Amino acid sequence: MAQNPNLAALSAAGVSVWLDDLSRERLQSGSLQELIDTRSVVGVTTNPSIFQAALSTGTAYNAQVAELAERGADVDATIRTVTTDDVRNACDVLRPQWEASGGVDGRVSIEVDPRLAHDTDKTILQAIELWKIVDRPNLLIKIPATEAGLPAITAVLAEGISVNVTLIFSVERHRAVMDAYLAGLEAAEKAGHDLNTIHSVASFFVSRVDTEIDKRLEAIGSDEALALRGKAGVANARLAYAAYEEVFVGGKRFAPLAEAGAWVQRPLWASTGVKNPDYSDTLYVTELVAPNTVNTMPEKTLDAVADHGVVTGDTITGTAAEAQGVFDKLDAIGIDLRDVFLVLEDEGVEKFEKSWQQLLDATQGQLDAAARWSR
Repeated sequence: MAQNPNLAALSAAGVSVWLDDLSRERLQSGSLQELIDTRSVVGVTTNPSIFQAALSTGTAYNAQVAELAERGADVDATIRTVTTDDVRNACDVLRPQWEASGGVDGRVSIEVDPRLAHDTDKTILQAIELWKIVDRPNLLIKIPATEAGLPAITAVLAEGISVNVTLIFSVERHRAVMDAYLAGLEAAEKAGHDLNTIHSVASFFVSRVDTEIDKRLEAIGSDEALALRGKAGVANARLAYAAYEEVFVGGKRFAPLAEAGAWVQRPLWASTGVKNPDYSDTLYVTELVAPNTVNTMPEKTLDAVADHGVVTGDTITGTAAEAQGVFDKLDAIGIDLRDVFLVLEDEGVEKFEKSWQQLLDATQGQLDAAARWSR
């Protein structure tokens, strides 16, 4: 099958195209394989909201849930079993991409329970448990970049486990994440792990930044404020890429690790579905093209890029000064950026916790129904 030319151009420019979605129906129908064959997809990300949607619709999970109910599994064990089964199967589908890329792509992410976002020790334990259960070398364990998450990231990497760091909103926090990654590699090397087998991405959320800042700009209401709408998300990501280059391209701390076989921690653009219909539906893809990046897209965004995305090569390198100018203007008109990023992190954790609770409730309902049916 031929690859879509727009997405092939994105890949050729150094951007790994990952799908931000997974379900058993997608696996069983061959939909994921089709996206690999025709849409340049070389990875998959999941989160609590994605699994909540997958398990709450259709009938693909009914037989397994009924079997687990018969065995007396509780709701947490049921969710762990069905989600890790899906992720393991997705890892197997993407194994050829993992092998072809030398381990860089062909990755599938699974997130630790979002209720653990502020508990370092439990996050570490569950990350190790998920790594062992899925038991695939192309897995990434998603850990949120909360204050409690940072030491967990280091500790999990030190065990030789690959990590997708999620819920990054500010460049300041991104720098802390890169520090946590380097510390994890240093500890892994001391423990005798092969650094070449450890991979990581730093998931930098884009559209939610515009949503929050645009709301504040509209509250100010001046022409100067309104002219800045839709500019912060891309500018923030471009500054994150500049920070990545500073640390990993010639950075003194990374150099000896690179000599020992370590990989850079690639920036991953997440939350790339456009929330404001006034903006181009490919904004967070075509404006964030640079080597050694990942763009994880919901299928709607993937289709938009395939249909009319204009990929003109690198749109990030050399833009840091311009991006900083956007943030200087935001600061000058009274946007409290520190508060913006704090609100976004808190909301991000809360949204995933809510989705997880909905997933727990729906699955418990299925278990109860299966138990009644078997009587």
